[in-house]
Amino acid sequence: MHPVLSSFLAAANSTNITIDPAAGNDLPGGGTLSDLASGVGHWALLAAVVGVIVGGIMWAFGHFSHNYQQSYSGRKGVIVSGLAALLIGGSQEIISFFFSQGLNLH
Repeated sequence: MHPVLSSFLAAANSTNITIDPAAGNDLPGGGTLSDLASGVGHWALLAAVVGVIVGGIMWAFGHFSHNYQQSYSGRKGVIVSGLAALLIGGSQEIISFFFSQGLNLH
């Protein structure tokens, strides 16, 4: 191995790099990014609500008109929109879980 590369790897292994995503360690514009994330989450939840409503209407019309393709598409829209809302609502906990698991890696 090249001596410069080996000394670089040794220095990288000896340093203790820590990441602390606390709110007090914000970069400039951190509040704006937080507001942006909240706004995007709000719009995504509204889109999921519209998806559930439209999917439910398609499901009902497809069922009562014996159009099984439309019924299937509506049912799929309801399920996908519901799962999207589940992921949006749980996004903070999902990210926190994986971040805490990453902290446990040694």
